[in-house]
Amino acid sequence: MAKTILFQGDSITDAGRNYDLALPPAIGMGIGYPFLITGDLLAHEPEKDWKIYNRGISGNRVVDLYARWKQQAVNLKPDILSILIGVNDTWHEFGSQNGVEVPRYAMFYRMLLEWTKKELPDVKLVLLEPFVLPFGAVTEEWIPEINERRKVVKELAEEFGAIFIPLQTLFNEALAKAPQEYWLADGVHPTTAGHRLIADAWLKATEAIR
Repeated sequence: MAKTILFQGDSITDAGRNYDLALPPAIGMGIGYPFLITGDLLAHEPEKDWKIYNRGISGNRVVDLYARWKQQAVNLKPDILSILIGVNDTWHEFGSQNGVEVPRYAMFYRMLLEWTKKELPDVKLVLLEPFVLPFGAVTEEWIPEINERRKVVKELAEEFGAIFIPLQTLFNEALAKAPQEYWLADGVHPTTAGHRLIADAWLKATEAIR
């Protein structure tokens, strides 16, 4: 039986993917971690007949996900739902005063998860921690708020029995191997190496639910 994976989020997930919703699964995945994960699963687990979708949209905040959740999440009926959202909820506030403050971020994120579990009670959730490094577009004043969002996502993962992937920790530890510009292009968006780090962490964390 085919198994369906859905990747949801912002530009980090989007990574140049094709927005044509009529495309078959595993096509037009962009060049980021969903693409790398898809290639790995299709090559190494063909017997599972994976159906994989990337529905990340650049610039999205958690409220933007909520607005399109039925069509681009619930209706796809994923077996595994992977979510990475949060950096724009901070970035848009510093850039244009259109962010989503942490309590409202937590409220909408919880609403998304409650809605999903009500409609898809057997879905396996994978929640990825938002992350930044303090250079490029990112200033030091972002860091406390991003840390609050990280805490929200970890607590929601525990509450909903989701797999939690600590990406900030991953990138912090990667700095021992190479400088920040090697992993993130502007403090937010991963380089090819950064996307590979995320993909490897995702594949390892989800072994038990695949």
